[in-house]
Amino acid sequence: MEQPLAAKPRFTIITGLSGAGRSESAKCLEDLGYFVIDNLPPALIEKMAELVTVPGSKVSQVALVVDARGGEFFPELAKALAQLAERGVEHRILFLEAREQSLVRRFVQTRRRHPLAEGDRLIEGIEKERQIMSPLRDEADVIIDTSDLNVHELRDKISSLFAEQHPGSDMAVNVMSFGYKHGLPMDADIVLDCRFLPNPHWVEDLRPLNGTNRKVRGYVLNAPDTGPFLSKVRAMISSMLPGFVREGRHYLTIAVGCTGGKHRSVVISEEIARYVKEKGFGSTVVHRDLDKE
Repeated sequence: MEQPLAAKPRFTIITGLSGAGRSESAKCLEDLGYFVIDNLPPALIEKMAELVTVPGSKVSQVALVVDARGGEFFPELAKALAQLAERGVEHRILFLEAREQSLVRRFVQTRRRHPLAEGDRLIEGIEKERQIMSPLRDEADVIIDTSDLNVHELRDKISSLFAEQHPGSDMAVNVMSFGYKHGLPMDADIVLDCRFLPNPHWVEDLRPLNGTNRKVRGYVLNAPDTGPFLSKVRAMISSMLPGFVREGRHYLTIAVGCTGGKHRSVVISEEIARYVKEKGFGSTVVHRDLDKE
């Protein structure tokens, strides 16, 4: 099994749609100790790899921001990434995207001009960029849809994926609770629905609480269907995670949904994350809709 993430020189390619959070993601990785470079020409990536892999180098983690303005460089980028692989320097591609409505709102609010929009045709610029970036999206290791994330939530998500890796495992598992009434998480690899479990919302004393509360946790875990459900989930995780590792996956997001994302999904997510850690994998928990009305 490979070494932990922080113990081996790595290149992370930050890319995606304009307005989807590339800059904020880069800042977050910089805070985590990554050496961040914006728009480094692909031809210089191999030279950067030489500096990273030289004995005694203090730079072990590098993040490169690539956007559609360098679209003509994409063939060179593919070549540069292949050269990294030849050197034994692994790379990850982090792709940020968002729904059209969210991107339009962000550009209007910030009064920024889309880099590919001609005149005031913002939507056409967004669609053109989405098409240009499609090949990189197909190659991405991590895809994050930021449509429903604010800046703080995005930073928390980036940190949960990149900040910590479990010793002895090269795959990080992010477990996310969410509410179906707020929409499906677009970046989830596995989605589990626990709306069949008794809902604490209909218990007057439990309604104002959430799934982190001891009483709510007890109510959900003591329900007749919870034990059999968790047993099946644990069996699935036990068989799937080693397979994902063999296939070269480094990040996995398991989303657990209930109606509002406050009670059942929070409890079940915590249980799944605990089990993932018991199996020897790095695990973090994000409660996406815990504070939403």
